Amino acid sequence: MFKSESSGFAVPEASSSERRKGDGSSRELPVRKVGFVGLGHMGSAMAANLSAAGYRVIAYVRRPDRFDSLAELGIQPTTDFTHLFDCDIVISMLPDDAAVREVVFGRADLGIGGLAAGLMQGAIHLSMSTISTAAASDLAREHARHGQGYVAAPVFGNPAAAAARELFIIAAGAPADVERCKPLLDRIGQRTFVLGPDAAYANLVKLLGNMMTATALEMLGEAVALLLKRGFDPKPFVDIMTGTMFGGRAHRIYGDKILAQSYAAGFVIPLALKDVRLTLAEGERASTPLPSVGVVRDRLITGIARGYAELDWTALGLIAAEEAGLHLVAPASQFETASTQGRGS
Repeated sequence: MFKSESSGFAVPEASSSERRKGDGSSRELPVRKVGFVGLGHMGSAMAANLSAAGYRVIAYVRRPDRFDSLAELGIQPTTDFTHLFDCDIVISMLPDDAAVREVVFGRADLGIGGLAAGLMQGAIHLSMSTISTAAASDLAREHARHGQGYVAAPVFGNPAAAAARELFIIAAGAPADVERCKPLLDRIGQRTFVLGPDAAYANLVKLLGNMMTATALEMLGEAVALLLKRGFDPKPFVDIMTGTMFGGRAHRIYGDKILAQSYAAGFVIPLALKDVRLTLAEGERASTPLPSVGVVRDRLITGIARGYAELDWTALGLIAAEEAGLHLVAPASQFETASTQGRGS
């Protein structure tokens, strides 16, 4: 139906519906069951960490052939979406706006209800997908209309970071809802940054962060291409830059990958292009030009046209080299590895 991208039990604040109905009661209710939608590489790692922390995790998947592998991680898989409806918190980790909207609003043409119509009052949808601010605002309103909470909590990190609980999480939503989700977030990532009550804010920060990384990859690729074209070894340059003026995580991690021509998928080019387009749309809505982001968009489209859709966005380095007239050859094994990393559930 739908598309995908502390130990023990948490003791949260009162549920959203109780706060709406009443007197500011601080009666604590445990999170008994956690639903999960979007069991790709990121989602599977996140759900496994929650299961390891003692949560009962009910995971909606489309393919029964995934049952055994998920069960080995302590996750309870189901192909019946309605099994999520009695969960206290449902996490979504999906690839785009359309997928998340379908999960929340359902499919009226098929007579299928979504989370908003099906979840009990007081339940929370914890949306960890990278989506537009408009979608985040729409989803928050729809859940509020049904007496439910909505927390936007997109992440910075790749599947390896998800498995190691090293994600950085950007959260926004009603303070009591964020607080109720916090024990789960602590078992998923290494640090959570809370931005306030407006869910859209978290998604805008996530998109802009991705754009800063994408433009860094583009500039690293261009610099390495120039050095190679002049016949110089680019490694000393990258070492100097990452050891002095550009010592941040993005430059250090991706600089080494571009030098190694390492393009095995962590964040595939089409998903990077989706985020680029969302960011450009945000700029247009705010009458704010983002010219460097436009360059990255064109580079990513070029990569897809050249058959690199299954490669990581570090392939911006490969594209920059090719544009300079160089002929770098990515190891065939990287294409094979990328092609095996399906992202659906």
